[in-house]
Amino acid sequence: MYLKRSRVIAEAILLAFVGVLLPLSAAIYAAWALSVNTEKGRLELVASQAAARTHLSILNTAAMLRELDNQKLAPCSDAHIGEMRRLSINGRMIEEIGYIDDGLLRCTSWGQTTKRIAKLPPDFMSGDDIETWVAVPPLVSGADPLTVVQVGKHNALIDPVRPIDLLSDNRILVTIVAPNGRVAAMLNDLDTQMALSLAKQGKSGVNDDYVYGVATDAGWTAIAVGHREELIAQFRSQLWVFLLFGGFASIFIVAMILRQSRKRLSPLSELQIAVRKREFIVHYQPIVELATGNCVGVEALVRWKRPDGSLVRPDLFIPLAEQSGLIQPITDQVIDAVARDLNELLVQYRSVHVTINVCAEDIKSGRILEAVAARIGRTGIENRQIWLEATERGLLDIEEASRTIEEARTRGHKVAIDDFGTGYSSLQYLQNLPLDTLKIDKSFINTINRQSATSSVVPHIIDMAKALNLSVVAEGVETVEQAEYLIEHGVEYGQGWHYGKPMPADIFIAYLYENMKRRRADVIPLRRLNG
Repeated sequence: MYLKRSRVIAEAILLAFVGVLLPLSAAIYAAWALSVNTEKGRLELVASQAAARTHLSILNTAAMLRELDNQKLAPCSDAHIGEMRRLSINGRMIEEIGYIDDGLLRCTSWGQTTKRIAKLPPDFMSGDDIETWVAVPPLVSGADPLTVVQVGKHNALIDPVRPIDLLSDNRILVTIVAPNGRVAAMLNDLDTQMALSLAKQGKSGVNDDYVYGVATDAGWTAIAVGHREELIAQFRSQLWVFLLFGGFASIFIVAMILRQSRKRLSPLSELQIAVRKREFIVHYQPIVELATGNCVGVEALVRWKRPDGSLVRPDLFIPLAEQSGLIQPITDQVIDAVARDLNELLVQYRSVHVTINVCAEDIKSGRILEAVAARIGRTGIENRQIWLEATERGLLDIEEASRTIEEARTRGHKVAIDDFGTGYSSLQYLQNLPLDTLKIDKSFINTINRQSATSSVVPHIIDMAKALNLSVVAEGVETVEQAEYLIEHGVEYGQGWHYGKPMPADIFIAYLYENMKRRRADVIPLRRLNG
């Protein structure tokens, strides 16, 4: 019992610890995961817009250059230069528009020029006619490297930062990587090698220093990077909400664990487990013929043997078993044990019987008869060797009890009433029941030869039994004086420590064999057996 309770308590403590740890850990993880996903989603949106705006700026610039080509203005005329200047001023992203012919930059939106340009292959093509170069230093303005878009003989220098400069604040670093793998624009100075690595990786994520979102549009890859401190701040703001729910979950789980632990520690729960695991064994107490000392039978007494080897007394669990309905499967285990333990012995000695205690419900329903038949039917044990013993409480419904008793006797069983005198029985009550044997309760046997208010009850019980032609078994016989008194008053049988304690099957079998030897030798000692 102690070991089981200790194990249950230890398990409860461990489960409670896990029950607290898991929800809180899950809450922390969920808050972190939500913060990461939220921040990655925000950065992915910035990156997606940056890549899309960059690509769109290329397409819009190309469309403008086509329109300029289609105007058929005299190259580098005042009208031509004026139109290029107008388009440059109106195009927020355009720094400069130039006209190239035969390798010479003949004019730009700034005016006339005759600088020779070495025509290099484009870094990549967009569509059929859009040539694009990235990170090109302008020849006239001397500004930061620009993106060059050329359609026909016109080109435009685009500030690659302008499509993205409205998308972010100083806390977000944005880099644009062109389809050819070169950095085209950088906002807030992200490390170039890191940007190229993230672009090659091609997916959003988080590392020790940053959270980053990656998006691609028509070959343009944008990387938006936020500092981890922003993520931590967002995580902390959400953590308390998640911890609140995690705390409620922990309290609920711990409460359920405590509830289940209390149920497991409850006597009823332990008894249910014991029935399921078949933890019940049977000890056997001899029933002797008082006049000769011959063992004529044995009472099967159930014991609850815990896994640690300790035995639980019947008075500690039988009442609960009767109240809960578990007494019936326990009775079945007793019958199984009798058939297993004493089969050979009972076949060898037909004069020996086994008394099995029967609960009130089994007497009322008659279930016990089929339970016995199912378990001893093929053992060779005869029905007359199985006696059924019921308490007075089990016989309160006389009509139903009488039907079961009559059927039992028809099948060959004998029926005894146990603990007589402690309940409600009277002579008139017993006259209506077809019983075979009456057992006098130990509490009355203890009053023999004593001056007590109940010391005169034993003779009256004996007289009542004789009037009904019932044999009498005295329980709890512990002294020679008690045995002599009972013999003197005509009691046939007795059981108690004077003749033998309840004992395991192997010890009882040895006891019976020894008793049979003495019987054959006509040695009939009346002496105490110390079990």
